[in-house]
Order: sequence, then structure tokens, then C-alpha cells
Amino acid sequence: MINLVNKQNAMPEQAPDVRNKNFLEVCTGYTEDMAIREAMRCLRCRKKPCVSGCPVNIKIPDFIAKVAEGDFEAAYEIISQDSSLPAICGRVCPQENQCQGQCVQCGKGESVAIGRLERFVADWHAANFGDEEIAPVEGNGHKVAIIGAGPAGLACAGDLINKGYEVTVYEALHKTGGVLVYGIPQFRLPKEIVAAEVAKLEAKGVKFVTDAVVGRAITVDELMKEEGYESVFIGTGAGLPSFMHIPGEALKGVCSANEYLTRINLMKAYKEEYDTPILVSHAAAIVGGGNVAMDAARCAKRMGAEKVYIVYRRGEAEMPARLEEQHHAKEEGIEFMTLTNPVEILGGEDGRVNGMKCIKMELGEPDASGRRRPIPVEGSEFVLDVDTVIMSLGTSPNPLIRSTTPGLETNKKGGIIVDENEMSTRENVFAGGDAVTGAATVILAMGAGKKAAEAIDRKLQ
Repeated sequence: MINLVNKQNAMPEQAPDVRNKNFLEVCTGYTEDMAIREAMRCLRCRKKPCVSGCPVNIKIPDFIAKVAEGDFEAAYEIISQDSSLPAICGRVCPQENQCQGQCVQCGKGESVAIGRLERFVADWHAANFGDEEIAPVEGNGHKVAIIGAGPAGLACAGDLINKGYEVTVYEALHKTGGVLVYGIPQFRLPKEIVAAEVAKLEAKGVKFVTDAVVGRAITVDELMKEEGYESVFIGTGAGLPSFMHIPGEALKGVCSANEYLTRINLMKAYKEEYDTPILVSHAAAIVGGGNVAMDAARCAKRMGAEKVYIVYRRGEAEMPARLEEQHHAKEEGIEFMTLTNPVEILGGEDGRVNGMKCIKMELGEPDASGRRRPIPVEGSEFVLDVDTVIMSLGTSPNPLIRSTTPGLETNKKGGIIVDENEMSTRENVFAGGDAVTGAATVILAMGAGKKAAEAIDRKLQ
């Protein structure tokens, strides 16, 4: 029976004044009855626009139909044909701009909650079949090296190991997962889920080498010429932070969102038993309006800051952060200061931040990004009382690999140049994800990793 109700079934979650003091997952997930009710809202469209809206082309109506029938394991098998990280994507993908944005139900009300259903199916499988033994995949005699154990690298590794390749993933950090472990907070993506996905790949035969900085400990050329890898995939992400270059950025109490989130997420500063150095704030300003800014602001609140501000130079309508993240941040007490831009960070005699001088902005004509250009309002300067400033202004690819790999061409922003098959200007060297595009989304990085795996297979076979 088709359910024509035009509103999504709400996702249960912790109360805002409770969750902003802990790092437990905010959303607690659908029950079986909730999932079935939501799945019955799907209209089973003939043209399936949601599938074309998914970067990895999951067969969305097919898996939702199985959820509606109560056959959750069949739904998981359908998702797994195209996605190797469903529990992760169901939590952090911007579905509203992708699959759900194409949903026909949007014309009548709210889209089908595809992301919530994907998460439910993945969690149900983990709870009921997560202990099943996974057999190693029979090899085909070919070796591929992957640099970076983030979403692009994991997706590429998953597809290649399934095709029988001997796959080794080199990761610079001491933990695998890339941005999934150092960037996204525990309350949005529990790290146990990432570890479980990595463990599945290891069970199939993928080898992970951590603390391996390719470009310093070993080069791409050495991997191919000395270690015998026939192809290399570069999925090193974009971890080089940007700053505003305004007076006062060198003061104590100023850091990048990248560093702040890495200390909290990867180095476990939020746990009392870890003695990780971290900025202790009374009042924190997070400069930027993306998902990373929301993550940093919500972490600062949980780490004890009484006042936390999002300072963004455009209006709220222009914010690139997911609406859900903005909504959760506001519920948790984060104050949004839009049409506001920092011009100087102020400090005391101790060299510590004690304020941030800002100017009000107004929106002019659209710029090259298509968004209205922010223009300073003369005479509107004021000082915001903060002791911590966290810059969340985007990131770019680290230059280490491009500087140690002759013939590997990059664009002016440092992204590796690739063709339609994700192959770089070096023969048999492929790349994908943020290392190519700059900071983007988990699912787009996964899509690039999958596309590269297909191209590597065609090339080597």
C-alpha cells in the first residue's frame, strides 16, 4: 500500500540541552515500525530520479521496497551492491542536495527520508549479522596501492578487493578512516562504525599500513618501481587549512577547525582519560558557514564554552552547511552571527585572544560562485567578546605528493588533474576525492574511488 503522507517520519534524537553536554550520537535511529512507515511513502517512480541524484547510483527504490516489506537484510544486500559504507553515508551524506533533492515527493511535501532508511538498514544488518565471518577474496595476481584511508581510498579498496586485486592502503595517520575519524565528531558519526567498516575490508584481504607518509617515507615512483604495484590511487583528501591573513591570527587561542577537530576526534580530547592539549574556551567564535564550522561550534559547546558564535560573512540562506546541521546547532545554543566578517583578532599582554573586531556586511550582486557578494558596511565595526577563534574557511590538498611525483600535474588550487576515468597525467596513477576537487562530501569522494577502481580494473585487465 502506498503512503501519500507528505511529511517524513521524524528521527528520534537526544534533547538539545542534554546532548550539548555529551558526545553520544545525537540521532538514535528509526525503529523497525518507523522505517517501514517511512518506506511506504515511496511512490516507486518509473524514472527513479533519486538514483541519478546519488553519486554512487544506489538502487534506492529497490532497497526501500524491501524495507517496506520488512525484509531488511535484502535491503542491505541491494545497497551493498553499490555502496561499501552504508552506515556512514546514511549519517553524513547531504541527501537533501542529492537523492532526496530529486525525490518526486518534494513536489507534494517532504522527500522520502532516504538517508535515514539507509542508516536504519545498515544498523539493522550490523546488529543482526555483524558477527558473520567474512572470507578472504581469491586473488587475481595484480597489485594496487592506495594512498589515503579516507572515504575515496576505502571505496576504491573495497571495489578492487572484491575484484581480486592485492590491495595495500597507505595512511599517514595512526588511524584509518581519514576525515571520517579526524574531522566528523563522534556525536554525528561514531568511530566504532568506521572501525567496523575497515575491519570488513581487512577480513577480505585489504592490508593497511598506518603512519606511512607517502612522499616522505616512500614515493609514488618507489611504490611502482620497487614495490611492484601496477597502479596507484591517490585519495589523500584536502587537509591543508586556510586562514584570513588578518592581524592577530598568530595569537594564542587561534587555530584551524582542522586542528581543533583532529585533537577532539582523533586524539580523543573529549575523553577525560586522554591528556590531549586542547583550547579551553569561555567564549568561542567559529569563522565560516560550512559543515566543518557547525562541527567545530558544536564541539566547542560540548567542551565547555559558555558562548559559541558562528561568524559568517554572508546571510543564512547562503550558508553551505546542511540545514540539519544548522538546525541542530541552533537547538544546542550556538548563536549565528551572519552578515558579519572579522577584520582583526585582538589580544592581551599575555598574547592570548581577548576579542575579535568584526564589521557588518550587506549582500551585493552575485560573484563567480553564484552567491551574492558580501560588501562591508562602512562604520559598522564592533568587538565580539571571545577568547578563542577557530577558522573554518575551507581546506586544500597537501602539496607533499605532487611535489615528490614528477609529471603529476595539479591545478592552481593544488588539486590533482585527472581525466574522465580519474587517471592523472602519470600513467597508471589515479586520483579522486578531495585530493582532486578540494574539500567536498564523503559520498562524492566514494563515487570517485569507485570510478577509479573500475578504470584501474579495465586498465590492468
